[in-house]
Amino acid sequence: MKNIILYKLLYFLSIGFIVGQQTPAPKQKIDFSIEGATAHIGNGTVIENSLIMFSNGKISFIGNANARIARVGTVINAKGKHVYPGFIAANTTLGLAEIDAVRATRDDDEIGGMLPHIRSIIAYNTESRIIESIRPNGILMAQITPRGGTISGTSSVVQLDAWNWEDAIIKLDDAIHVNWPKNFKKGKWWLGESSELKPDEKYVNNCKNIEQFFTDAKNYLAKKEKKISLPYESVKDLFKGNKKVFIHVNGHRRIVDALSTFDELSIKNIVIVGGYEAEKVADLLKSKNISVVLERSHRLPSNEDDDIDISYRTAKILSDVGILIGLGMNGEMERMSTRNLPFYAGTYAAYGLGTEKAIQMITENNAKILGIDDFTGTLEVGKDATLFISKGNALDMRGNILTNAFIQGRKISLETHQTKLWKRYEKKYKN
Repeated sequence: MKNIILYKLLYFLSIGFIVGQQTPAPKQKIDFSIEGATAHIGNGTVIENSLIMFSNGKISFIGNANARIARVGTVINAKGKHVYPGFIAANTTLGLAEIDAVRATRDDDEIGGMLPHIRSIIAYNTESRIIESIRPNGILMAQITPRGGTISGTSSVVQLDAWNWEDAIIKLDDAIHVNWPKNFKKGKWWLGESSELKPDEKYVNNCKNIEQFFTDAKNYLAKKEKKISLPYESVKDLFKGNKKVFIHVNGHRRIVDALSTFDELSIKNIVIVGGYEAEKVADLLKSKNISVVLERSHRLPSNEDDDIDISYRTAKILSDVGILIGLGMNGEMERMSTRNLPFYAGTYAAYGLGTEKAIQMITENNAKILGIDDFTGTLEVGKDATLFISKGNALDMRGNILTNAFIQGRKISLETHQTKLWKRYEKKYKN
């Protein structure tokens, strides 16, 4: 009897895994030509009535459809539609957690404070149903980023249609992530303390702890100690300038403190993540050639005397100064919210940035910030054929309706468990 129950349990578990498993598209074998669409190149350029051809995963031609050139392979008539480079989500925890309420499915935060050697890619789950559900919005690549601690660990950049994390990688261990300390804190209400913000007396000491860690690492690397320290070894490329440090920081004073600290450490390859109040130190950021990965636009101001729409206008302000801006995710429900990446960019577009520059935030700009712009991020000959066709404006919920999507030339499925449920219940209520 026990054996029968065990067999039944294993059977239903196996069925669950089969249903949940995604089957990645095979390597491109058939050439494609997309004809007649409005092509948004990703660098601010638009080609009306375009022709895009790609073979073996790479774009082989892009230009006007009136060009007298033989079409290759399968021709897709996209007249009246739009073509975009695959959108890139920076600073996400996609694939590192599945159900927030179930601790066993969350693997985005390791125990400890200084963890530059923790590699998020090892925990990345390519079969996450969340990943499956964001591709139909045009998000085809992402930076998988750890959370927690003072130094969270190392991120990697992946494409979102793979059997395993080894297949998914398009840039391994691209950056180390540092969470800059907060200079204000709330009292512990459960101890009867006031919940109002007050200066954190430990702020200066917490900043010094970061500086001390990197100073110790620098000394360790200079002495070439026989006893290996993984945390110190993992930051070696920061001092060489071969790897970026992403500093998660908000507030103009804290941004200045962070930049000053890393200046003294001779670490120059810096990206600011979050960047609330970055517009107040825009000239400093520009002078140091610092890029900024903004958070989603749909949020309220943090300070009571801020303009109500400052979160919507920040991209425009920083862009006008000449700062390279990208768009990432953070905060509550960030994994599920990642699907809204193009719509957050759309809000920035509506508040002065403009459509093409907003598209640039989540294509070319994010590619530059993540160091993958030499092969992706824009629709150019020789680059990966990672792109999609949308019925309308992909930054608008009403227009973001994908008909086709390709990753490295592979035509991927846009079917998800959500679309299956939609079709199922659509039939029920139609009958």
